[in-house]
Amino acid sequence: MNTDKIFLRIISLLVLLVLSTAGRAAAPKPNIIIINVDDLGWSDLGCYGSDYYETKHIDRLAREGVRFTKAYAAAAICSPTRAALLTGKYPARVGITDWIRAEFQGGVVPPSGKNPTEYVTQAGKSLKTPPNPLFMELAQMTSAEYLQKQGYATCHVGKWHLGPEQWYPTSQGFNINIAGSDLGQPPSYFDPYVNNNKGKSYNIPTLAPRKEGEFLTDRLGDEVVTFVQQHAGKPFFISWNPYAVHTPIQGKKEYIEKYRQKQGGNHKNPVYAALIQSLDDNVGKLVRCLDSLKLTQNTLLIFTSDNGGLLPITSNLPLRSGKGYPYEGGLRVPLIVKWPGVAKAGSLIDEPTISMDVFATVMDAAGVGKTSSDGLSLLPLLRNANQHFNRDLFWHFPHYRETDVVPYSIIRSGNYKLIKYYDGTKNELYNLAKDPTEKTNLYETSNKEANRLESSLSNWLKKVNAKIPENTTAKRQ
Repeated sequence: MNTDKIFLRIISLLVLLVLSTAGRAAAPKPNIIIINVDDLGWSDLGCYGSDYYETKHIDRLAREGVRFTKAYAAAAICSPTRAALLTGKYPARVGITDWIRAEFQGGVVPPSGKNPTEYVTQAGKSLKTPPNPLFMELAQMTSAEYLQKQGYATCHVGKWHLGPEQWYPTSQGFNINIAGSDLGQPPSYFDPYVNNNKGKSYNIPTLAPRKEGEFLTDRLGDEVVTFVQQHAGKPFFISWNPYAVHTPIQGKKEYIEKYRQKQGGNHKNPVYAALIQSLDDNVGKLVRCLDSLKLTQNTLLIFTSDNGGLLPITSNLPLRSGKGYPYEGGLRVPLIVKWPGVAKAGSLIDEPTISMDVFATVMDAAGVGKTSSDGLSLLPLLRNANQHFNRDLFWHFPHYRETDVVPYSIIRSGNYKLIKYYDGTKNELYNLAKDPTEKTNLYETSNKEANRLESSLSNWLKKVNAKIPENTTAKRQ
């Protein structure tokens, strides 16, 4: 072969290489939608076993995507999990380990503009506990801020619950905020969304009334669809946080009457069922919009909940207990991921996951690169359901609740789960593979396993600089 032919072949190969590289670089970034439902229990969907609540559109997501059976919220209550989803960090690391009080509930930011730091004492309680935060610090980088830098149009719809106006979504990377405020629940599900209960009148300050009597879940579904339609030409990120299915439990009359005619089992609340069906209706509305605009193939859609179902409004059986408690019913949540071409349709994944993994997955899908996330990207699991993560999962709740919940920390390592209490209550150890209902406490009979988990938990608490409850007689250093 002469020199000219060799030169021409080299040039041809270089041109093909450049064209190939350009083609890869031009691949569109995926649209990303996270649907983070409020208080939706692990078994509150048809695809998770409910034979009373009707969720045909969400069930379709599960058929066309991947359903996780051991997905966990980062906390058994809302604000910590919401912070974890947005930042990819454990709530203990972020500093939000309890739900944030709205201004009308006394959560007023002091003139200093800083979160409180002094431990608090409660009458009749043996421990001083960390103060409730009033907002998520703006120094925390959110998924929206990372995605804005990648050219995404970003939109928050629905519940925020991470601080008052100065700390609203538009201060944390969202171009648009619809209905996000310091409220942890809607005043009412019916337009004009006002609550005048017990002399405390409040509304949703970031959602103007539109049509008297309109159902809130329908309104927010419309807002999501409108944003998709207006931004279909560029990559977008939507964090859709329906106030549903949080209290006040309300529903459309026709749906309530429908469920009153049904025979219930573990699930039998017709008003709650009506609220869930309205949620499902609007998930279907979004899916139809994506299909009609031919956006489905390039959209990563993640559906989950911020904690377990609230008792006795719903039932989390066979899991133990519910929202606010350290048991599986308070922590385990639905998780469905649909991304055509990546997530194999109809797959079932038993690998334990946690809220921060959603953040890591979004960063991975958008090509953001390395972040300081405590989570792991789920993309390897979506591509191969036989993959496994070699890690422990942790929870930290150093507070009392109005119920019988006392400060606790948790570690799940393999099949074992240890609950450490700080007030002298006997610790608990369960083998979730053999005892998923957490009936048999192995703490005093499995000393080796208990010691191993306690050591790992102690090391993790130090690593994330977790705030630990103190004896009321102790002096802080």
